[in-house]
Amino acid sequence: MQTTRHIHAISWPHAPEHRLREAGTYFVTAGTYNKQHYFQEPQRLDVLQRGLLQVSAEHGWTLEAWAIFSNHYHFVAHAPEKSKDANSLRAMISLLHEKTAKWINKLDDAAARKVWHNYWETRLSYEKSYHARLNYTHQNPVKHGLVPVANQYPWCSAGWFESTASNAQIKTIYSFKTDKLNVPDEYEPIR
Repeated sequence: MQTTRHIHAISWPHAPEHRLREAGTYFVTAGTYNKQHYFQEPQRLDVLQRGLLQVSAEHGWTLEAWAIFSNHYHFVAHAPEKSKDANSLRAMISLLHEKTAKWINKLDDAAARKVWHNYWETRLSYEKSYHARLNYTHQNPVKHGLVPVANQYPWCSAGWFESTASNAQIKTIYSFKTDKLNVPDEYEPIR
């Protein structure tokens, strides 16, 4: 009797599957390799923040919230207005990671060192989830214990948001609970 072995495709947990078939609003988290604190100095955080703002603009993504740390970052952004999908997110993040890795490795005289590990994206299709992730991102420096009030952290969008949004918008976004969100954020950033 002959036996047949069925080989099933295995989903390896080493890298997240990027599902970018639909345009829309995305929440993104990216982390450094082995959660190393490559961006722990103000100058390094400045470069990473400027890089995120620049590549998102170049790729037509509209940032609504961001938080940059020594070993990871989060952002909420809208795909380019006329795009059918969100595939440009992959190119945008690849460019950001390539440029910042080369810069940091040159600064540290560590050619070819792996700086970035992975990124995870979630398409935000429910209004409550969208608002909760905006709040999560703005408040992330407080969550990590870096500042008592989010707008005091210079590498986060909370200060910008509070200076450009109406009081009603601020109150609405900051009222959304974040404790039940499933966000890959097991990082302990330092400043």
